[in-house]
Amino acid sequence: MAEYRFERECRTPHSEAYIVLEEENPVGRIDLHFTPSIVHATLNVAESVTQDDIHDMIETIDQELVMSADAGCEDFVVVVYQGREVGTFSAQDFEDEEEEEEA
Repeated sequence: MAEYRFERECRTPHSEAYIVLEEENPVGRIDLHFTPSIVHATLNVAESVTQDDIHDMIETIDQELVMSADAGCEDFVVVVYQGREVGTFSAQDFEDEEEEEEA
C-alpha cells in the first residue's frame, strides 16, 4: 500500500481541505464536510491513480483524517473524480485580467 500524507489547505468549523501527497508528489485533493452523523467527501485524483490506489487512499483518509477528527460520524461517503488539474484561480486573477483588457 502506498503511503499518503496530507497538507491542509484550509479549515472551517465544519470542513477541511487537503492536498494528498505520495512521497512529495501531489496525487489528489480531498474536501471533507462534517455533519453530526455523516462525513461527506469529494476526492479529486490525478489521471494516473489506479482504482486500487483510490481504495487505499480512501482507507488512509478515513483512518488519519475522519476518525481522528472525533466527529462521531456513523458513515463516510466519498465521491471521487479523476482527471488533471487545469489551474488554481482567484478573484484577483480575473480582476487583473479585466484591468489589462481595459488598458
